[in-house]
Amino acid sequence: MQIQRTQQTAFVLVSILSTFLAYSTFARADGVPGWEADTFRNAGTIKIMTTEPDAGEHWSNLWVVVIDGQPYVRLGARASGRIERNTTKPYVKLKVGDHQFDRVKVEEMPDMKDKVAAAMADKYTLDFLVRHESHPAVARLSVEAPSPATP
Repeated sequence: MQIQRTQQTAFVLVSILSTFLAYSTFARADGVPGWEADTFRNAGTIKIMTTEPDAGEHWSNLWVVVIDGQPYVRLGARASGRIERNTTKPYVKLKVGDHQFDRVKVEEMPDMKDKVAAAMADKYTLDFLVRHESHPAVARLSVEAPSPATP
Protein backbone atom coordinates (compact mmCIF):
# COMPACT_ATOMS: atom_id res chain seq x y z
CA MET A 1 0.00 0.00 0.00
CA GLN A 2 2.80 2.44 0.96
CA ILE A 3 4.73 1.58 -2.25
CA GLN A 4 1.67 2.29 -4.39
CA ARG A 5 1.13 5.69 -2.70
CA THR A 6 4.82 6.57 -3.19
CA GLN A 7 4.60 5.65 -6.88
CA GLN A 8 1.47 7.76 -7.30
CA THR A 9 3.11 10.73 -5.59
CA ALA A 10 6.23 10.35 -7.75
CA PHE A 11 4.09 10.17 -10.90
CA VAL A 12 2.20 13.35 -9.96
CA LEU A 13 5.43 15.22 -9.17
CA VAL A 14 7.07 14.12 -12.42
CA SER A 15 3.97 15.15 -14.38
CA ILE A 16 3.88 18.59 -12.76
CA LEU A 17 7.61 19.12 -13.28
CA SER A 18 7.41 18.02 -16.94
CA THR A 19 4.51 20.37 -17.60
CA PHE A 20 6.31 23.25 -15.91
CA LEU A 21 9.53 22.66 -17.87
CA ALA A 22 7.68 22.37 -21.18
CA TYR A 23 5.73 25.57 -20.50
CA SER A 24 8.72 27.57 -19.30
CA THR A 25 10.79 26.57 -22.35
CA PHE A 26 7.94 27.52 -24.69
CA ALA A 27 7.27 30.83 -22.95
CA ARG A 28 10.94 31.77 -22.86
CA ALA A 29 11.71 30.98 -26.49
CA ASP A 30 8.32 31.54 -28.16
CA GLY A 31 8.45 27.84 -28.98
CA VAL A 32 11.35 28.34 -31.39
CA PRO A 33 14.77 26.98 -30.41
CA GLY A 34 17.39 29.72 -30.21
CA TRP A 35 14.92 32.59 -29.97
CA GLU A 36 15.87 33.72 -26.49
CA ALA A 37 16.57 37.14 -25.04
CA ASP A 38 20.14 36.16 -24.12
CA THR A 39 20.89 35.22 -27.73
CA PHE A 40 20.15 38.80 -28.74
CA ARG A 41 21.69 40.41 -25.63
CA ASN A 42 25.00 38.68 -26.34
CA ALA A 43 25.02 39.49 -30.06
CA GLY A 44 27.06 42.39 -31.35
CA THR A 45 24.93 42.64 -34.46
CA ILE A 46 22.23 40.70 -36.25
CA LYS A 47 21.57 40.33 -39.96
CA ILE A 48 18.21 40.62 -41.64
CA MET A 49 17.48 39.65 -45.22
CA THR A 50 14.98 41.54 -47.31
CA THR A 51 13.99 40.85 -50.90
CA GLU A 52 13.21 43.71 -53.26
CA PRO A 53 11.54 43.27 -56.65
CA ASP A 54 14.38 44.94 -58.60
CA ALA A 55 17.36 44.37 -56.32
CA GLY A 56 16.78 40.81 -55.07
CA GLU A 57 18.02 39.57 -51.69
CA HIS A 58 19.99 41.87 -49.40
CA TRP A 59 21.45 41.20 -45.93
CA SER A 60 21.64 44.23 -43.60
CA ASN A 61 23.68 44.36 -40.39
CA LEU A 62 21.82 45.94 -37.48
CA TRP A 63 22.52 46.65 -33.84
CA VAL A 64 20.06 44.96 -31.52
CA VAL A 65 18.97 45.54 -27.93
CA VAL A 66 16.62 43.66 -25.65
CA ILE A 67 13.92 45.47 -23.67
CA ASP A 68 11.47 43.53 -21.52
CA GLY A 69 12.67 40.28 -23.11
CA GLN A 70 11.98 41.46 -26.69
CA PRO A 71 14.62 42.29 -29.34
CA TYR A 72 14.46 45.77 -30.90
CA VAL A 73 16.41 47.39 -33.73
CA ARG A 74 16.80 51.00 -34.81
CA LEU A 75 16.49 51.45 -38.56
CA GLY A 76 18.15 54.02 -40.75
CA ALA A 77 16.51 55.32 -43.92
CA ARG A 78 18.13 52.65 -46.11
CA ALA A 79 17.17 49.67 -43.93
CA SER A 80 13.71 51.09 -43.33
CA GLY A 81 13.22 51.50 -47.09
CA ARG A 82 14.35 47.94 -47.75
CA ILE A 83 11.86 46.63 -45.20
CA GLU A 84 9.09 48.78 -46.70
CA ARG A 85 9.78 47.41 -50.21
CA ASN A 86 10.35 43.84 -49.01
CA THR A 87 8.32 41.35 -51.04
CA THR A 88 7.90 39.09 -47.98
CA LYS A 89 6.68 41.96 -45.78
CA PRO A 90 6.13 41.92 -42.80
CA TYR A 91 8.60 39.02 -42.56
CA VAL A 92 12.36 38.95 -43.01
CA LYS A 93 14.98 36.29 -42.52
CA LEU A 94 17.23 36.87 -39.54
CA LYS A 95 20.65 35.57 -38.50
CA VAL A 96 21.93 35.95 -34.96
CA GLY A 97 24.98 34.01 -33.83
CA ASP A 98 24.66 30.43 -35.09
CA HIS A 99 20.88 30.70 -35.54
CA GLN A 100 18.83 31.56 -38.60
CA PHE A 101 15.11 32.29 -38.47
CA ASP A 102 13.09 32.35 -41.69
CA ARG A 103 9.91 34.14 -40.55
CA VAL A 104 10.66 37.11 -38.35
CA LYS A 105 8.10 39.87 -38.15
CA VAL A 106 9.38 43.45 -38.12
CA GLU A 107 6.88 45.72 -36.40
CA GLU A 108 7.53 49.45 -36.12
CA MET A 109 7.23 50.72 -32.55
CA PRO A 110 7.57 54.52 -32.58
CA ASP A 111 6.61 54.76 -28.90
CA MET A 112 9.79 52.80 -28.01
CA LYS A 113 12.19 55.23 -29.71
CA ASP A 114 13.56 56.80 -26.50
CA LYS A 115 13.90 53.47 -24.65
CA VAL A 116 15.66 51.85 -27.60
CA ALA A 117 17.99 54.84 -27.98
CA ALA A 118 18.92 54.64 -24.28
CA ALA A 119 19.49 50.87 -24.49
CA MET A 120 21.64 51.33 -27.63
CA ALA A 121 23.74 53.95 -25.84
CA ASP A 122 24.25 51.53 -22.91
CA LYS A 123 25.19 48.57 -25.10
CA TYR A 124 27.20 50.17 -27.90
CA THR A 125 30.11 52.42 -26.98
CA LEU A 126 30.10 54.14 -30.37
CA ASP A 127 26.38 54.88 -30.34
CA PHE A 128 27.12 58.53 -29.62
CA LEU A 129 28.44 58.75 -33.22
CA VAL A 130 25.04 57.81 -34.62
CA ARG A 131 22.85 60.77 -35.40
CA HIS A 132 19.49 59.70 -34.07
CA GLU A 133 17.66 61.65 -36.74
CA SER A 134 19.34 59.40 -39.33
CA HIS A 135 17.78 56.34 -37.63
CA PRO A 136 14.17 57.44 -37.32
CA ALA A 137 12.46 54.06 -37.09
CA VAL A 138 12.43 51.58 -34.23
CA ALA A 139 11.10 48.06 -34.69
CA ARG A 140 10.38 45.06 -32.50
CA LEU A 141 11.32 41.63 -33.83
CA SER A 142 9.17 38.57 -33.22
CA VAL A 143 9.55 35.08 -34.60
CA GLU A 144 6.86 32.89 -36.08
CA ALA A 145 7.24 29.21 -35.33
CA PRO A 146 7.75 27.07 -38.43
CA SER A 147 4.76 25.06 -39.58
CA PRO A 148 4.88 21.41 -38.61
CA ALA A 149 6.19 19.22 -41.40
CA THR A 150 3.52 17.37 -43.31
CA PRO A 151 4.06 13.65 -43.95
